[in-house]
Amino acid sequence: MDGTEGLVRGQGVVDTGAPITIPVGSECLGRIINVIGEPIDERGPINAKHHAPIHADAPAFIEQSTVPEVLETGIKVVDLLAPYAKGGKIGLFGGAGVGKTVFITELINNIAKAHGGYSVFCGVGERTREGNDLYHEMQLSGVIQLDGASKCALVFGQMNEPPGARARVALTGLTIAEYFRDQEGQDVLLFIDNIFRFTQAGSEVSALLGRIPSAVGYQPTLSTDMGGMQERITTTKKGSITSVQAVYVPADDLTDPAPATTFAHLDATTVLSRGISELGIYPAVDPLDSKSRLLDPRVVGIEHYELATNVQKTLQNYKSLQDIIAILGMDELSEEDKLTVERARKIQRFMSQPFTTAQVFTGFEGRLVKLTDTIRSFKAILEGKHDNLPEAAFYMVGDIDEVVKKAEDIAKQSA
Repeated sequence: MDGTEGLVRGQGVVDTGAPITIPVGSECLGRIINVIGEPIDERGPINAKHHAPIHADAPAFIEQSTVPEVLETGIKVVDLLAPYAKGGKIGLFGGAGVGKTVFITELINNIAKAHGGYSVFCGVGERTREGNDLYHEMQLSGVIQLDGASKCALVFGQMNEPPGARARVALTGLTIAEYFRDQEGQDVLLFIDNIFRFTQAGSEVSALLGRIPSAVGYQPTLSTDMGGMQERITTTKKGSITSVQAVYVPADDLTDPAPATTFAHLDATTVLSRGISELGIYPAVDPLDSKSRLLDPRVVGIEHYELATNVQKTLQNYKSLQDIIAILGMDELSEEDKLTVERARKIQRFMSQPFTTAQVFTGFEGRLVKLTDTIRSFKAILEGKHDNLPEAAFYMVGDIDEVVKKAEDIAKQSA
């Protein structure tokens, strides 16, 4: 679980006869701990009243709860097209540098602030700098208070640590979340960045143990390792764990065994696309690839469901017309197709949204949009109420009222 410096052959070893046991409970809030439960924030020991082993069985079927309820995130494209489930598992898929960590920080900012319960952030094999930035951001936003009541516990096993630590640190974070769920009846938010590193560390350990690798060099126990952890992240009758997991996609290949195994466990998948990020549209969520089990008229209602389907249909039509536009140009399209393209481009730009956590980079003030405003805004675009407004007015704004105001400002500037 740590470096081997200073270990010598023949050194005495003590067998504790117990698994890794870590401190749990409210004493962990506002603290940063490592895989074995030691504090790494230089703020003294954690005097926890309770300890728990990191290995545990998943709750029995009879204890689990299955009532579908939507978790509002304030992010337009997610709330409309791939809504998240309260007490569900959410995956953020994306290659290198498309905005997974920024997306997760924004979710922490939007949900952890609005949500009264506790959050656990688990950094698995990611950059230490990002963990440090997150810690300081949480202090600034008041999620962590050094001398008061904090709402979040941080567990880190970063990319410079041995594979043993990275393969177990997700279980450490999960154990803290399980304690809040089972013993205190809380609704807990569990953020894991990045679940791919959990698989990668398992693969390294597997190679060290001399196991014969399976497809693409991954460990033969890939689905068992993943299932053992994912089955513990669930909602019971006592409380819930809503988990948001960032999933790095090697070489942007969604069929790679690591992301493909993770897909099977999720209620909602948000796919971040390089093609969309290259257009400068952030969050770079792919509206056609992202899916959710909750986009069902019985859960979200007929109006929301039909609007989401029509938005996807418009974008799909635009996608199929792009080849014709590239070869023959816009002039060769029928009037109806021209209108579809114009509306689709406006929808695409309207799906961008300024994030509070990225304010320092973008210069745009962050926006949190209510679901009712999101539905009203997209409905107005599809109905053609704003066909006269320029595309630029739809970029990096909150709701449709801001679009109208921005269009007026653009008109004044060009006058």
